[in-house]
Amino acid sequence: MAFGQLSLKGRALRLLSQREHSRSELVRKLCRHVSVEDLSAAREQVEQAIGELAEHGFVSDERTADSVFRTQSQRFGVTKIRQTLQAKGLDPDLIAATLAKAKTTELECARQVWQRKFGQTASQAKERARQQRFLAGRGFSAETIRRVIADDCDSG
Repeated sequence: MAFGQLSLKGRALRLLSQREHSRSELVRKLCRHVSVEDLSAAREQVEQAIGELAEHGFVSDERTADSVFRTQSQRFGVTKIRQTLQAKGLDPDLIAATLAKAKTTELECARQVWQRKFGQTASQAKERARQQRFLAGRGFSAETIRRVIADDCDSG
């Protein structure tokens, strides 16, 4: 059993060397590699290995949330960031705290994304709608999109 745990820790460390992973992600990924018939026993082995790594500071949901925020806040809106954090199985309170940071910069980020992609005022409603869909696909709120498009129309 000790050999299996070392193997699980090794796999977890390899995953963590590539990028931050939440506890939930590691459990999901490592459970595939446990050769135990009983799922609860497999989960227990995985949880024990991850717990030991967390004690040494290798696993941190807070670091994972910060990493997602840093990598996505310059390109995506709050909706997309929320989806990513939820997919990682993070605590709702941690998600809310991270999204609070993202909301403070969402409008400026949307303006920058819009400027890089389009750079000029849409002259036709069809083009304006295309720009709005693009920003919506990036996870920006309808209010933020409206403000970016309206600000551009007012200044142009």
